[in-house]
Order: sequence, then C-alpha cells, then structure tokens
Amino acid sequence: MRIIADLHTHTVASTHAYSTVLENAEYATKAGLAAVAITDHTPASTDGPHIWHFHNLPKALPRELLGVKLIFGAESSITDYEGHIDFPHEECEKLDWIIASIHRDKLAKASPDEITKLYSAVAENPDVNMIGHCATTGYEFDYEKCLKKFKEFNKIVEINESSITWKNTSGNYREIIRICKKYEIPVAVNSDAHFCGLIGKTERAFALLEEQDFPEKLIINSDWERLREFIDSGKGNIL
Repeated sequence: MRIIADLHTHTVASTHAYSTVLENAEYATKAGLAAVAITDHTPASTDGPHIWHFHNLPKALPRELLGVKLIFGAESSITDYEGHIDFPHEECEKLDWIIASIHRDKLAKASPDEITKLYSAVAENPDVNMIGHCATTGYEFDYEKCLKKFKEFNKIVEINESSITWKNTSGNYREIIRICKKYEIPVAVNSDAHFCGLIGKTERAFALLEEQDFPEKLIINSDWERLREFIDSGKGNIL
C-alpha cells in the first residue's frame, strides 16, 4: 500500500516548519505523489501566517507545480468543547481542504466525555473535510461513537505519521484503525511534514494499518480518482 497524495503538510508560513511550497512540491515529485496539500496553521494559531496567506493561495500558486497537483488548504485548531474551529466559514469556502485538529496551545486536556462532545460537534461542521491526528494522548474520547459520526457526516479520519513517530500514539491508533475497519470508515494516511524531506513518508502509519489488514479501498488518498471525487464533490470540479 502507498499514498498518491499527502494531505497534511506545512511550509515556512507556519513558523515551526522549514520548507517552501516549491521544496514541498519537489519532494512530492521525488516521492512519486500525484498531489500535495498545502495546509499551514490558521492565523489565530501561535505560529500561523496572516490571513492574506490563505487569500492568496489560489491566486499566487499554480494548480500544478513540478508535475504535482497542489491542493490549497489549512489546518485549523479546535478552540472549545463545543467544537468550534479558528477559521471562519467564509475563509473555508475559498479553499479545497480544511483539517480540524486539537492543539495543546489552544485546548487544555479534558475528560473523555468532554472530548467526545467536542468531536461530535466537529463532525457536524460542514467546513471540515478531515479530522487531524485525533489519537493524541491526553485527548482520548469514545472512539466508536465519534468515528461512526465522522462517517455519517463524511469526515475523513487521519492516520498521522508524525504523531505516531513523535507523540507515542500507536496504541490509540490501533483502536481507531480497528473501529474504522469494522464500520468501513474512510481514512487518510499523511505525513504532517514540517520539512520537505518527510513528505510522503508514512511507513509507521502503514505498518499499523497492515497489522490489522486494513482495506486499501478505505484509504482515500491511495487512489487518485477516489480522492479527486471526494474533494470535487464538496468543492466543485477543482481537480
């Protein structure tokens, strides 16, 4: 199994990342990817760029660079236990791909009941396409209840290589993967790269999926037509 698009990457516009759009595209090409998403943190984040960064994405950047399609997006932070994100609706509408993630600088650790309430609310947000790195330790929730709700509201569940590598989330991801397989819930396998050399590198994520013989048909970014259809169904014929 392999991915054909990395749907979660950062550039120097996020100040704790280290590569440019051009460098990300170059390494996506080297990795044999068909597409790469540019998903920097939103302006309300500690290290997010100005809103003009997101306004200008579709204007300043080509839809294809070095043979790789660019998907214009943002990684928004979930800001409260009612499931609000820190990127306004009118801004979400202008982009292709919106990730909603919990970040420790925006949300303190809470009980599983509170995080379950949060994710249940995020599931119903029509602006959100993917739930980012939801296996984060200290933010556990009722996986079965929320993952089923993600499927109901057409949200992709991310299997995040960086959080497996750096944040010891393998145990939580094993349970998430088990439930996603049981209920045929679509996932995306992404690097969450903060340096271009990590784009497309998802070995640990795939190892967890292969442990449970996870069906490739449920990995939305393992097939170009499957991914294109999902994005175009929500945003029009953009890819």
